[in-house]
Amino acid sequence: MKYICLAILFNLAAASVFAQSPTAKVFETEKAFERMAAEKGVNAAFIEFMAPLGIMFVPEARNGREFWKSIPASPDLLTWNPIWIDVSSNGTLAYSIGNSIRRPKGKDDQEVFYGHYISIWGKQPDGEFRALLDTGINHPKPKSIPTDWKSPADSGVEKNEGKLSAADSAVPFYVSLEANAGKAYKSFLADDAVVMRSGKEPFIGKKAAMSAINGIDGTIRIPKRKAFVEGPDLAYVHNVYSIVDKAGKEIEGGNFVQVWKLRKGRWLIAAEMFVTSPNQN
Repeated sequence: MKYICLAILFNLAAASVFAQSPTAKVFETEKAFERMAAEKGVNAAFIEFMAPLGIMFVPEARNGREFWKSIPASPDLLTWNPIWIDVSSNGTLAYSIGNSIRRPKGKDDQEVFYGHYISIWGKQPDGEFRALLDTGINHPKPKSIPTDWKSPADSGVEKNEGKLSAADSAVPFYVSLEANAGKAYKSFLADDAVVMRSGKEPFIGKKAAMSAINGIDGTIRIPKRKAFVEGPDLAYVHNVYSIVDKAGKEIEGGNFVQVWKLRKGRWLIAAEMFVTSPNQN
């Protein structure tokens, strides 16, 4: 009887593993990443969980693995928690957004940096997810730090049978961005979009995001050449950006990443982060 019970337990455990959803797989990858950062240090963790060609903004866009290999071992204690995870309908591309806490000198450091991050995940040949892009912003200590995560109700729903291209669909957004950023974003932001800017807590939802975008005192400029990485219903793009005043003088600059999501046959901006370079305002 003992052997029969063991066999049943094994089969139940195996079924649980195989039934794991793609979003749950990304969550478990996030937590394994965090555990390794605590146990072996952030250098080892990023080298392990970045994809071979994965990008980080440090502050310029660089290969993440090569960056962490090139610097001395960091004493940082970095903890984080995903609060939003979405995966493409074919399970190969995903993104997560979460909160982070960093203590530069380790667990006893009284200097604490709070922030949010966005990670773009790609499924590797071995079935594991690794970060194609990982970046974050700092901001003042928030009133609360959520620990639960969720996904949009339509996660993985759109099959894109019409093979609509995110890159092609985004052209009108970029064409109109410099002339009228408010109008461009109003047309292309998803209702549940998350917009993140250096020094500020995330703007969650289209209404909050539009108030932040309309409050920009300057013109957003993004290079015309952009390369999208696309799944059936999720895509992302990263590049440099600048904000210039009325005289054309740059008042802010850095790197950005956008996640686009196909919803009912229309590509929309689901998430965006502008990471300001340190020497900028």
